[in-house]
Amino acid sequence: MMMKAQDIMTTEVVTIRGSATVAEAVAMMNDLCLRALIVERRHEQDAYGIVTETDIVYKVAAYGVDPKKVRVFEIMTKPCITVNPDLGVEYVARLFANTRIRRAPVIKDELVGIISVTDILTKSDFLEKPKSILFDEEIEQAIADARTICAEKGATSRECAVAWDIVEEMQAEAAHQRSSKLDKTAFDEYCEENPEAAEARMYES
Repeated sequence: MMMKAQDIMTTEVVTIRGSATVAEAVAMMNDLCLRALIVERRHEQDAYGIVTETDIVYKVAAYGVDPKKVRVFEIMTKPCITVNPDLGVEYVARLFANTRIRRAPVIKDELVGIISVTDILTKSDFLEKPKSILFDEEIEQAIADARTICAEKGATSRECAVAWDIVEEMQAEAAHQRSSKLDKTAFDEYCEENPEAAEARMYES
């Protein structure tokens, strides 16, 4: 089973109002040893925001601005990228990689946690169970199953076609996980040996 965001997120989330000063945000972050605060919504339909230590350093400290005169809403990111608690950890990691963020609030209707690169590094199971390795074994098994079914039922049977659909979906997912394109699917290889299988796969669904 894939670990999900909710399995590794931090549930105690510290929030701050957008109208608070940056000085208040810094005091909270220093007191609680936090690198980011989630900015509260003003109303139910509003989006959450986030203010991070980098926002404060890059936008306030770097310009010598008085943090008591700047409000959180002036330097926060809003709406911020959010994570669904059910999202698999490797997808959270990919989201972080693609967006270059380090943490995000976990939201399902309301704020339920915060997840960071540190959580992925320290609490997830990617060391013991890298997903694409498991996937390779599962795919090998599915290919073996498909070949067995096709040997029994015939290369042009519907069962054979369905078995290869399953393999192709798994291969596509594995390729997606690695962000790579497949040159040739297992079904293509099977068709080189059994050309009649390709036409049979054009069945009406």
